[in-house]
Amino acid sequence: MPPFNALVHDESVNAIIGWTVTGVVALAVVQSVLTNALLWAGFVSLIVVVTVLPPWSSGDWTVMVPWPLLLVAAVAALVRAFDMYLEIAGYVAVATLALVAVVELEAFTSVEMSRRFAVAFAALSTLAIQGLWTIAQYYSDLWFGTEFLRSQRELQLDIVFVTVIGISLSVVFGWYFDRVEHVGSSKRASTFAGES
Repeated sequence: MPPFNALVHDESVNAIIGWTVTGVVALAVVQSVLTNALLWAGFVSLIVVVTVLPPWSSGDWTVMVPWPLLLVAAVAALVRAFDMYLEIAGYVAVATLALVAVVELEAFTSVEMSRRFAVAFAALSTLAIQGLWTIAQYYSDLWFGTEFLRSQRELQLDIVFVTVIGISLSVVFGWYFDRVEHVGSSKRASTFAGES
């Protein structure tokens, strides 16, 4: 099997890369705790929990979403954990969490969605997660004296940017899964590899 085919079509290779990337995300949680970024540590922990739900509930360590999707989450979590590009990394992490949840719903449950609906659902899920993240930031500011939300304009821009990034990531991964039948999406006709 050629190297690229093994990376996308071999279930064990996908799982090994997926677990490795998930371990990197878990290290970002530790880094965030050590730097006292507890709210971010909680959010990144949620990414880890959502990622490991399918293998945990199925009892099969190879049941993982495609590793490229997890890689995007890991890069966003690490970049923000090391205080670089805080806003952009946060938007990407929120959008990726929504996308991972949508892919898991479609690939590992009885839920079936067309590609267009899945892209729209991922974008709406991104907005919902951003709303919860905004509420968490508000209460962190109120109770712990942090300064996540500095102005109404900044809050509105956050919503616009996370929406654009959420739609963009959904479209990019829709395009990817439409052209590459990745093992994490091939257990049955996947959201992003299915008919539009």
